[in-house]
Amino acid sequence: MKLLVVEDEVRLAQALRRGLQAEGFTVDLAHDGEDGLHRAREGDYAAIVLDVMLPRLSGYRVCQQLRHEGNWVPVLMLSAKDGEYDEADGLDIGADDYLTKPFSYVVLVAHLRALLRRGAPDRPAVLTAGDLTLDPASHTVHRGKQEIALTRREFAVLEVLMRHRGQVVPKSQILTDVWDSHYSGAENVVEVYVGYLRRKVDEPFGRTSLQTIRGAGYRLAADGG
Repeated sequence: MKLLVVEDEVRLAQALRRGLQAEGFTVDLAHDGEDGLHRAREGDYAAIVLDVMLPRLSGYRVCQQLRHEGNWVPVLMLSAKDGEYDEADGLDIGADDYLTKPFSYVVLVAHLRALLRRGAPDRPAVLTAGDLTLDPASHTVHRGKQEIALTRREFAVLEVLMRHRGQVVPKSQILTDVWDSHYSGAENVVEVYVGYLRRKVDEPFGRTSLQTIRGAGYRLAADGG
């Protein structure tokens, strides 16, 4: 099986190659994001080990571009950042797994083997409501051909509503799906985010897809408004 390791720390990259070759893998190396993206596009790799902090093009951008192009090769991201939001960002843009440096080589190999057993995932279906589309894989939203920039939380609220388009979704369900079951704040935070969405996906286009059902919740019109 052929792997691609994209890592700008040359000694670490070479050590990974030696170790992975000893495990029976064939390994190509790239030391910056642009070269890594080029190799990932051209090579037939079983998986990619991808550092986040790379010269010329970050690992986030490399992964995001591959997913945007429909390349679903399994990606294991490596990062010196250990914040939960950094890990969430990596997974949100399409990485399949995430390890924080310094990591155990034994653990890295175990994660890689788990990825290889699962294989490349199927591309998530694009959600549509009329000319409103939401792509969970590339994390993009469009009205017709115009892309709409949303925050992570706005995107998550819209995704819940689009997965239940034409149906009333209670505030409590949105809170559980987007925040979590232990959220203890006010329910009107959902109203606030629906307001943000209306100003981005409806009002500029003269639409009314996001409907308030008083006393029940919210509904996204199945025809996109």
